[in-house]
Amino acid sequence: MISIDPLQGTERDNYKLLVGTIIPRPIAFVTTLGDEGVLNGAPFSYFNIVSSNPPMISVSIQHTGAGQSKDTARNIKHTKEFVVHIVDQQNVGQVNMTAAPLPPDQSEVSLAGLTPVDSLHIVVPGIKEAKVRMECVLEHCLELPNNDLIIGRIVQFHIDEEIYEQGRIDPVQLGAVSRLAGNNYAGIGEIFEIERPV
Repeated sequence: MISIDPLQGTERDNYKLLVGTIIPRPIAFVTTLGDEGVLNGAPFSYFNIVSSNPPMISVSIQHTGAGQSKDTARNIKHTKEFVVHIVDQQNVGQVNMTAAPLPPDQSEVSLAGLTPVDSLHIVVPGIKEAKVRMECVLEHCLELPNNDLIIGRIVQFHIDEEIYEQGRIDPVQLGAVSRLAGNNYAGIGEIFEIERPV
C-alpha cells in the first residue's frame, strides 16, 4: 500500500489521483464512527470530485423517510471525520450488504465481514478490502431539503500498489463499479445486476 500526503504533491498530482480513481459514476463506501464508537459503513452513489486544490470530494446523503439525517451524515457532522472508499468488483458484494437498514448501535462493517484498518490522520478506521481509501475531514456541510451535502477535504490517500504507477491509477486494475438504476451496476465495459438487501 502506498500512502500519499496530498500536501506534498502538486495540484496536478492530486488531480491525477482523483480523476484516476473516481470513475465511472462511482460509489463512495463511507465509514464513520457513531456516538458509542460503533463503526458505521454505507454506500452512496451521489459522489464526485469537488476540487483538486485542495483535494476535496462531495457526498450527498439523502434523509431517512422520516426526514432525519442518516447515521453517516449525523456521525460526520458530530466527529468531522470520515473515510471514503472506491467500490470495486472484488468488494461490491460486501459493500452492498452494508445497505441493509441497521440501528445505530450495530455495525454494517461487521455485518458484511469487512476488515477495519487504522487511519493515519483521523480516528475513523477504513476497510482493508478497498484498493483506494481517502481519509477526510469535514470541510462543509450544506443542509438541503431532504439531504445533507457533505464536502470533505482529503488529508491522506491510500492506494493499492497494484493499481498505482508513476502518479497514475490503472482503471482496469482498479475495477471500479458504478451504480445504475434499480439493482443494476456497471463495470468497465459491462453491466451486472445485484439485489440489495430488504
